[in-house]
Amino acid sequence: MKKKRFTVTSALLYANGPIHLGHVSGAYLPADIFVRYQKSKGNDVAFISGSDEHGAAITLQSKREGISPKEIIDKYDDLNRKTFSEFGIDFSIYHRTSSDLHHKTSQDFFLEMHKNNQFIKKTTEQFYDEENNQFLADRYISGKCPKCNEEEAYGDQCEKCGSTLSPNELINPISTLSGETPIKKKTSHWYLPMQNHEKWLKEWVENGELDSTHHHNPKEWRSQVLGQCKSWLDGGLQERAMTRDLDWGVKVPLSKENGKVLYVWMDAPIGYISATKQWAEDNNKNWEDYWKDENSELIHFIGKDNIVFHCIIFPIILKANKRYNLPKNVPANEFLNLEGEKLSTSKNWAIWLHEYLEDFKGQEDSLRYVLCATAPESKDTNFTWKDFQAKNNNELVAIFGNFINRVLVLTNKYWDGIVPPQNYLEDYDKEVLDKIKEFPENIGNSIEKFRFREALQELISLARLGNKYLADTEPWKIKKTNEKRTETIMHISLQIAASLSILSHPFLPFSSKKLKDMLNLNELNWDDAKNYNLPAGWQVNKATLLFIKIEDEKINTQIAKLKS
Repeated sequence: MKKKRFTVTSALLYANGPIHLGHVSGAYLPADIFVRYQKSKGNDVAFISGSDEHGAAITLQSKREGISPKEIIDKYDDLNRKTFSEFGIDFSIYHRTSSDLHHKTSQDFFLEMHKNNQFIKKTTEQFYDEENNQFLADRYISGKCPKCNEEEAYGDQCEKCGSTLSPNELINPISTLSGETPIKKKTSHWYLPMQNHEKWLKEWVENGELDSTHHHNPKEWRSQVLGQCKSWLDGGLQERAMTRDLDWGVKVPLSKENGKVLYVWMDAPIGYISATKQWAEDNNKNWEDYWKDENSELIHFIGKDNIVFHCIIFPIILKANKRYNLPKNVPANEFLNLEGEKLSTSKNWAIWLHEYLEDFKGQEDSLRYVLCATAPESKDTNFTWKDFQAKNNNELVAIFGNFINRVLVLTNKYWDGIVPPQNYLEDYDKEVLDKIKEFPENIGNSIEKFRFREALQELISLARLGNKYLADTEPWKIKKTNEKRTETIMHISLQIAASLSILSHPFLPFSSKKLKDMLNLNELNWDDAKNYNLPAGWQVNKATLLFIKIEDEKINTQIAKLKS
């Protein structure tokens, strides 16, 4: 079978704070699962992400902390890069939009579009803070949301209802710098007339057709993605400014445009391309294979608040620059709530990933498992510490870990860790062996359809199958009277363990590696999970605990910490 090539992106993370569970659940863990699966199938994958280091969110944070934007981005890029690595998010590259390569790449895009008359220059009245003597970027303005009446919506977005806004839509806007009501003042900017692209975008989003050619199946896109896109398209696209009056960001590469930078939602998605260029240069690859070759599939993993930027604005920019691939799918997740309430970084109502890793050392996979099991794939979901504990103890420990422990303890007890032979097969054995062969395809199909919760349930079903097989056959009761039957039962059980070590890798990479070490197995590919991977006479190692039970005291400490 011909191998595939994928360019997989996870939303660039604002380098103005640490990673919380909402970030992980939305854009990073699902992408990592997808990438690890595709690599285990032997496919070529560039997994791209990085720090989004421009825009008003960064400058606001720098003002709050009283340090420069450069100090802010260096501080959080370093923390987040380390945290992702420790959690097992295995990017090909985690790049930075402050890099010279990114600035040049973004400016080249702007100049190409400018040369081809893709922008129009307009002078309009925009909000201006008289006390601070500066125009106010979208994030420097807050007010009441016209959609849900949230009092602290921003000029670009309401974080409560997720609506995309413009500063002029806010009710009673104020400057976040001074707290005063801003005035209106004239300024000039370069606008992208998105309405000129409506026709082809509608055809692409709704029918999967691009330039009269089949591009993708829109039925495979999530309903929330199609819904948001159709809402924008049906409402009629408007001109959107692609430049801002700021001194921090990618400078507009035109003379007489001092004090202007590219809109962060123009430069940030281009960061995927500049990151790929850097990765390709570092690894003797051709970056264009991943962005311009029609045999490459581009997949964007994001949260639902970024849908229109990845499905409307960025595709316009890509198409305007010719020959770039457009995304085959954008499996955006809904939001993850916390203990029944919306995550809020400003109110510190969040679980920070670096703190989890410190408090639960060696239990990265427990969180990966629970976040995947509760992923907000089609609607907002809720993370609670009690549910985290229950899923760890009742599923990972009691089902998966218990099966592995029983198999290895018995193999070491009966035969000093030597895999016994398979003898005569009864009908039940054949039935179990046939079922084992179905799991790689079933789990793989779910992953390929971006149904990660479904795929994870299939994985745990394989561990359940193993437990049931042992409980039904009870080899410990017949060892003394029927050695050959016991050997067959344990041989089959060991094959299930080996399959679990392969199929758990995308979801639980640390535990997968630990289990492979116990079974004395090297790296195997996905389809090997259908096969016999532990021949008779193979030496396995002693059992160690795959997962650790989490006690009430530890959970109560976390709940108290969250509420403090």
